[in-house]
Formats: sequence, structure tokens, C-alpha cells
Amino acid sequence: TPPRPGGVLFVGSSSIRLWDLERAFPGCGFVNRGFGGSTLADSIRWFDRVIRPHAPALIVVYAGDNDIANGLTPAETAADFARLVALTHRHVPDARIVYLTIKPSVARWSMIDRQREANRRIEGLCAADERLRYLDVGACLLSDEGRPDPSFFVEDGLHLSDRGYALWNERVREVIRELD
Repeated sequence: TPPRPGGVLFVGSSSIRLWDLERAFPGCGFVNRGFGGSTLADSIRWFDRVIRPHAPALIVVYAGDNDIANGLTPAETAADFARLVALTHRHVPDARIVYLTIKPSVARWSMIDRQREANRRIEGLCAADERLRYLDVGACLLSDEGRPDPSFFVEDGLHLSDRGYALWNERVREVIRELD
């Protein structure tokens, strides 16, 4: 998809890559630049290819899940998010960024405490900058018992099912409407 300045860009890991944006947001022309296994550091490393050419008005980011799974601490994960924000605002100063929280999942439930701590740290960063928005997309994936509901995930217990994406679509659609 050729870059269209001023649009909406989705970046991050496979949860972004697998998101059918045209089906979720028909006719909106949102651009998907997610790639499997990516981390916040990868979004920084590939910034000039993945983000900068689009000069987006709004960036929806889902990353941090693989960072924690790869052994980064919550503090390191939040620091990488801060670096991505700084880089973005240096080159696309008016861009708004919506950070989708690291989701709890069946496959990575053992990491939930570190994921929640990373989310708390990133939430603090978002609260300090009006161009940032923190969006909890994890709580909706939990059962009444407070654990990931398997029906919102495909067989691997990590990636979202159509039902899981339907929940994310609702939340992201609301935020985009508010920010538009």
C-alpha cells in the first residue's frame, strides 16, 4: 500500500499483522504495517520504512507482548515505547499515538504480572502527553474468573480469534471517532 500522508497507520506485532483492517473498518483506507514477532525495538529499527513514509495523523501500536516474552523487563519495554514516541514526534510531530495494551493470553498467562507492570508504566507515559492515548484492550478478553477466555483466541492461545478482534474493533473504532 503506498503511503498516504495524514492517514491511520497500524504498527506492531502479529496481532496487528493478522488484523483484517478492511473488514474491521471498511472503506477507511487504514494501513497495516504489522509484522510477526516484532517488538517495540523493531518498530524503532524499521521506523524509516514502516512509519515515517506514511506521515500518519494517527498511529495504532500493538507491541510489547513479544518484548516481555523475549525477556525484557517492564521498565525496558516502557523505555522502548518512550523511544518510539520520541522518534515519531521528532519526524511526525503532530501524530497521535494510540497504544493498545499488552493483552493477557492463554499461551503467555505466566507472564501476566510483567505484562501488567509494563502496561502500568506505559499508561503513565501516555498520561503525560496529550498526543498519546492508552487503550486497554486486554480486560475485555478475560472471563468472569479473571483469566483469558479461550474463545477469544485461536488454537495457539496467543493470537486473537474473530471474536477477539470484534472486541478490539469496537474499542479502537470508539477511540478513532473521538480523536478524529
